[in-house]
Amino acid sequence: MYIPDIYKNENQEAITAFLKENSFGILINQTNGKLWATHIPLQLGTNKNGKTILEGHISKENPQWKGFAENDQILAIFSGPHSYISPSWYDHENVPTWNYIAVHVYGKIKIIEGDAVIQSLKRLVDKYEKKSKNPVRIEDLSKKTMMQTRGIVAFEIEIEEIQAQQKMSQNRDDKNYQNIISELENTNTNQSIAVANEMKKCPR
Repeated sequence: MYIPDIYKNENQEAITAFLKENSFGILINQTNGKLWATHIPLQLGTNKNGKTILEGHISKENPQWKGFAENDQILAIFSGPHSYISPSWYDHENVPTWNYIAVHVYGKIKIIEGDAVIQSLKRLVDKYEKKSKNPVRIEDLSKKTMMQTRGIVAFEIEIEEIQAQQKMSQNRDDKNYQNIISELENTNTNQSIAVANEMKKCPR
């Protein structure tokens, strides 16, 4: 994606944290001669060769997986908080804009099978069940329920490139920057408050 230098995020620790916290992404590839996209959770991890990967699964009914063998190149897109920025919040005339965080992950995808599928599902379920009052564990599910795994295609994506953009009004002076934060908080939506909180963390 196009990223102006001022908005480029090259902090690998911050990017890793972002991918873990915003793991519901869009998996994009080419299937049957056209672009195909599926909205799914993608878990960041490491494979047996020590390579950083994303892992996930889709339904066998979803034709997207048939494109994995034809072309193993994929793009996964992850979005964070975003909000409209009004030019009325500046002390000078300007144009409207949008603040947001986005990460694009490029890599090679391959289908996994057998016990690796169960382990992948276990990692995914354990992550999201962690805060449940009565956490469900894959190993406690019945054989009948686990038969449903026959209806999925599991995969791992070896990450080749990450592009990260954090557009948080870094091009504004301190006075206008602080005013944007105040106005976002006054807007009082979940997204605007999340953007204001991200702006507070941005180095100035």
